[in-house]
Amino acid sequence: MSDQPASYWFPAKRYGWGWGLPRTWEGWFVLVAYACSMSVGLALQSRLSQWVFIAFIAAVNGGLIWICGLKGEPPAWRWGKR
Repeated sequence: MSDQPASYWFPAKRYGWGWGLPRTWEGWFVLVAYACSMSVGLALQSRLSQWVFIAFIAAVNGGLIWICGLKGEPPAWRWGKR
């Protein structure tokens, strides 16, 4: 076991539940890829059927949440104390 703390891509938010902005370049890469994917989906919205568009948005959002769950600090409700 290593003496170094785990390097999380996404730290937990200071207040509330969830993750904050990325702390590593890998996290920023994932966030930029997410934004680009959402932009492409919105640009193609008029060409896709409603259900395909909804499935695409759900998959992109689910992928981001999945990656944050794998590479982020464990989520828990926080009241601002560290």
